[in-house]
Amino acid sequence: MTETASPSTDPIVPPATATVSQAPYSAAYTRYAMLLLLAIYTINFLDRSIINILAEPIKNELKLADWQLGLMSGLAFALFYTILGIPLAQLAERRNRPMIIGASVAVWSGFTALSGATTNFVQLVLCRIGVGIGEAGCTPPAHSLIADYVPKEKRASALAFYSMGTPLGGLLGLVMGGLIADAYGWRFAFLVAGVPGLLFAALCFFTLREPRKILAEHSARITSAQATFRETLSYLMKKKTFWLIALGAAIKAFIGYGHAPFTASFFLRVHSEEIARLASMFELKSVGFMGLALGLMGGTAGMISAWLGGQIADRFAKTDLRGYVVVPAIASLLAVPIYIIAVSVPSASVALWILVINGLLGSLWYGPVYAIGQSIVPPHMRATTSAILLFVINLIGLGLGPTVVGIISDIMANGVGLGSAQGVRWALMISTCFGVLAFLLFWMARKTIREEMES
Repeated sequence: MTETASPSTDPIVPPATATVSQAPYSAAYTRYAMLLLLAIYTINFLDRSIINILAEPIKNELKLADWQLGLMSGLAFALFYTILGIPLAQLAERRNRPMIIGASVAVWSGFTALSGATTNFVQLVLCRIGVGIGEAGCTPPAHSLIADYVPKEKRASALAFYSMGTPLGGLLGLVMGGLIADAYGWRFAFLVAGVPGLLFAALCFFTLREPRKILAEHSARITSAQATFRETLSYLMKKKTFWLIALGAAIKAFIGYGHAPFTASFFLRVHSEEIARLASMFELKSVGFMGLALGLMGGTAGMISAWLGGQIADRFAKTDLRGYVVVPAIASLLAVPIYIIAVSVPSASVALWILVINGLLGSLWYGPVYAIGQSIVPPHMRATTSAILLFVINLIGLGLGPTVVGIISDIMANGVGLGSAQGVRWALMISTCFGVLAFLLFWMARKTIREEMES
């Protein structure tokens, strides 16, 4: 029933151990499942983030303010995404997780495609809410599945591999969205982004397996133990480490999500002439060039960062569990001055290359943080714990980040009188300073993590 994989350095699927409950399927199937989950999460983030490169064309056509861009790309999505994530995670503790993920893919992909038919701000916000409703059913059950699929000692690497879908989806969203918007308009870009999800929904329905029954045959605890949301939350309230890393990750998400809708806008406003000149060298328009540049440079750096974060954390954690929080702590602190330099230099091309360095630091926290979330509770609490972790991260990060950065941009531009170009620059610099707080939170978790890790 269970095949034991030979030792390997494969980052996709860590080698199985002799513990049957840690490897319910063969190494080959586990690789396929991990690749499929990565593809689904990539589509998840593509559909979520494509609006970032389309922000300027949407703003110009629908005559929106920066705070509306922030609300549309952040709070409107995040409220439903975070709130519905908890009941869907509770469902995933008891029901078929692949079915939940597949249905979610179909819902969010449909609303992404529908976004292209909107004609005003309210309609677009409603579609973004629909995307958030669908995406709420993806990551908590996926995290729980991955924790069942792979051995504990490779959990950070496996979750980091899955988390590569964030920068990869962002890369594809920026590149595809920018190029399609230049050629056919922003509405058609939404339509194209929504279509692939239907294929992946079908693959999830028909090929992704639920390992719970196999694991239950070898562990009476899995069959008998169930936890309500209240019980899981009560259990987590005793885990200081969880709340420190949740808040630290939320601050990192606040910065990342807050910057995302305005990074292309920053270059198009502050460095408009240089960007137009660079775009013409590739026979592109400015929006298409920015999507290509930010996607390829930032997205590639983000994927490397996400993968490295899991590898480094797993390696250090073998001898000291504090490695899980030291890695994101140091990366958070280093990113602050690097980003400020990037948005301060007078050259757009130099700024883009400095942002690559920032990108190499920005995603290091994914694997370690999500591994702690899956290891600090018993198996029957994992999906709900993931949802609670994502609730904190996304409500603060995705819900407030774009909206707050947009408000700061409007205040600096209109209230202070700096204009839209300098307004967005100062908004980006001010918000990135919160990285110091993320550093402190991760660093404080060093004191408790070794005593509080559970499974």
